[in-house]
Amino acid sequence: MLSKQQGAAQSWRQALASYQDIRLLFIFFMGCASGFPWVLIGSNMSGWLNDAGLSRAAIGYFGSIFVVYALNFLWAPLLDRIKLPLLGRYLGQRRSWILLMQSLMLLATLAIAYTNPGESLLFTSLLAMTIALASATQDVAIDAYRIELIGDDTIRVAPAAAMGVIGWWTGYSLPGYLAFSHADQYGWPAVYLGMAALIALLMIFTLLSREPNTEREQLQQAAAARYQASLGRTAGKPYLVWLSVTVFEPFVEFFRRNGWQLAILILSFVFLFKIGEAFLGRMSIQFYKEVGFSNEQIAEYSKLVGWVATIGFTLIGSAINIRFGIIRGLFIGGVAMAASNLMFAWIALAGPKPELFIAAILVDNFTAAFSTVAFVSFLTWLTGRAFTATQYALLASLGNLGRTTLASFSGELVDALAGNWALFFVITALMVIPGLCLLLIVGKKLQQREQQRTST
Repeated sequence: MLSKQQGAAQSWRQALASYQDIRLLFIFFMGCASGFPWVLIGSNMSGWLNDAGLSRAAIGYFGSIFVVYALNFLWAPLLDRIKLPLLGRYLGQRRSWILLMQSLMLLATLAIAYTNPGESLLFTSLLAMTIALASATQDVAIDAYRIELIGDDTIRVAPAAAMGVIGWWTGYSLPGYLAFSHADQYGWPAVYLGMAALIALLMIFTLLSREPNTEREQLQQAAAARYQASLGRTAGKPYLVWLSVTVFEPFVEFFRRNGWQLAILILSFVFLFKIGEAFLGRMSIQFYKEVGFSNEQIAEYSKLVGWVATIGFTLIGSAINIRFGIIRGLFIGGVAMAASNLMFAWIALAGPKPELFIAAILVDNFTAAFSTVAFVSFLTWLTGRAFTATQYALLASLGNLGRTTLASFSGELVDALAGNWALFFVITALMVIPGLCLLLIVGKKLQQREQQRTST
């Protein structure tokens, strides 16, 4: 049995009681703030560009701005170490960065409302890139906020992950629905003015939320003292110490805390765990169309039903993860992901049957929500408290890297299989096996490490 520090199992009563915490409400609103920018520069912007008469190629290239979300780990150390003047003093380290990024997004959104993408695509792209950079930076601060707000309260790690996921989908889906339902009547500029008002509302929630109490500064000072001693009388010592603690210590601390062998195994697992799900997701719309489903069916079943199911299943998934523990939850989630992929193989053989499509969407959303909560909880538990923003951003980016790089070959795999979608989904189901094998090894080593700690 895993210890509490390793996400041990809890009773069902504890699982339900773990949601009775005001901090989870703060995390929910922060999740909304994290998901909302994807509407501004994603679906809303694609709709406006299409209405403005831009080509599919131009709209596709516009989406390249999302690459910054996979690179935010590069500047994440700054959010751990730099204190913003004035804002940092009154709001604290995490909320000050979040509010600053929201302010930049508010200004850029207002500016977009007074542009015409059809006539000034470059200027609109620069404004959208500003939103993307601010949003990606905000995500680093929000992830660190969630982890530090929960702290050592391991019972609420999974509920916090669940509320963050629910908040993200709420911030993404509901504003998107409002935007498209009013775009024809009021026009996209008016829609973006409304989106700016929503950002202002999110800023109010940021001001009303609670700043986490942490030992971050003490831990960073201890790390600085170690580097000061090792550098001796080196020229430019204060700057080298600051740079070493900011850039190198987050990596060093992770490997020192886990050991090189376990650290490499953990990083490999994070990279591989959701590869099969990523292959499926990259080709899902193409598959729906080729198998014979209409755009209306895709919108109704995949989007609307999928969003409602994701929220409900995320809550259920978090309760199961609390009940059985994070490691077991990850293993159950991995097996469930493989099983859900096989549902799509069934559709490929049976044809476009709506009832089967709905069943597959429900199963897929359940497993995706379940595994996401377990995965986020696992990354949260692995993150050190001295460099929360940096280490979580690195782990999350590594998971994204695996999904974005390897999944890029999903289309080529379908072509290599001569369009055999059933075999493609069977292969994606098998892709989970390496990750599950690594998880078994990681879980065993974590248990052994904990036993050694308790015996000494």
